[in-house]
Amino acid sequence: MIHRKADAKVQDWTQVAKQIPARYATRADFCRIFHEEMNSLYLLSSLLTADDEKAEKCFVRGLEDSADGTPVFREWAHSWARRTIIQNAVRMIGPRPTDSNSTSIQASGGGAANMRAEIAAIVELPAFDRFAFVLSVFEHFSDQECSLLLSCTSREVIAARTRTFERLANLGRYSGGGGGSRTSHYVDST
Repeated sequence: MIHRKADAKVQDWTQVAKQIPARYATRADFCRIFHEEMNSLYLLSSLLTADDEKAEKCFVRGLEDSADGTPVFREWAHSWARRTIIQNAVRMIGPRPTDSNSTSIQASGGGAANMRAEIAAIVELPAFDRFAFVLSVFEHFSDQECSLLLSCTSREVIAARTRTFERLANLGRYSGGGGGSRTSHYVDST
């Protein structure tokens, strides 16, 4: 008798559980996000790494880390996907504030030649300035968040962003406007 009641209760709870949506993002959720937002996520990888081959690796590792990593709430999955790409780019490139004093770098593989002028101007920036600019302007990270991700001070982030605005303004490539919240809103990715 007790066994039958327990089985019935288990079946009831199983039915209830099937009706409650999963709280955590699944591997399939991340695959869908990376597929649907491929252009935007790859552009983020490309802007940060300034290298086609590294951007591809960064994108793929971001997908793998998102799908196999720490469980996150389904509502946070989009932000988490972007963050994994950023963290992988930081690990790959290792941008440091001292990079800002170096000369501009050129993107390898000819990728910059095929990009819009705005993207090419950002890709050609020194690594630290590029990271600080993309994270704070395009991704809307606070100076504190940027400093934590880049292992530097908030002042160094602010200085890098200011230098970048000045460089881009001198090149006539960035107007400073825009109201979008992500990289895809600032540039027309293809």
